[in-house]
Amino acid sequence: MDFAGAYSADHLRFLLDGLYVTLIVASVSIVLSFIIGCLIGVVRYAQVPVLSPVLLVLVELIRNLPLLLIIFFIRFALPEIGIRMGLTTAAIVALTIFEAAMIAEIVRGGLASIDKGQIEAARSSGLSSFQTLWHIVLPQGLRRMVPPLVSQFISLLKDTSLAVVISLPELMHNAGIVIGQGYSYAIPTLLLVALIYFVVNYLLSLVSRRLETKAV
Repeated sequence: MDFAGAYSADHLRFLLDGLYVTLIVASVSIVLSFIIGCLIGVVRYAQVPVLSPVLLVLVELIRNLPLLLIIFFIRFALPEIGIRMGLTTAAIVALTIFEAAMIAEIVRGGLASIDKGQIEAARSSGLSSFQTLWHIVLPQGLRRMVPPLVSQFISLLKDTSLAVVISLPELMHNAGIVIGQGYSYAIPTLLLVALIYFVVNYLLSLVSRRLETKAV
């Protein structure tokens, strides 16, 4: 094990470059998948005619496909029909599609968990369906969604490593290149990468706990 060689300035800089790509891809995917997932979840909860059944089929289809397959499809299949994307864009699109389906179910489940008595009381007091959803159901539902949403975001961050299969220069990809320069770098490099993932994900979990505390 060559810790000194593995942790040289050039190697550390190279790994940090990979971490930067990982964080960019994860951040953009989190924002996009959250927005799309919330919209789909609300539509499914509201049981909009025609649209809800179609979204149900799409969500269930995506949720039961491997993320790796979606990444391959976006990167290698879409160009066959004229849709070409860069590595970073392809990774973001694949992660967003997959995670939006997961988040949609979290949102739908969170909204459905609100006591029906509150909804009936709101409607009987004169609130419309939209006002009831916006003022009564959503605020309470979002508070209940915080833990599973953060857990899903942590999974998304870790799932960025799957983009190594399309040579996205993220953290695991760059770690593989460092290891390829000498197998004595393997253990030190992987230990450092594991520490980086742990620190980032642990910080996300702390944010989750803070949000949960405020929501109570």
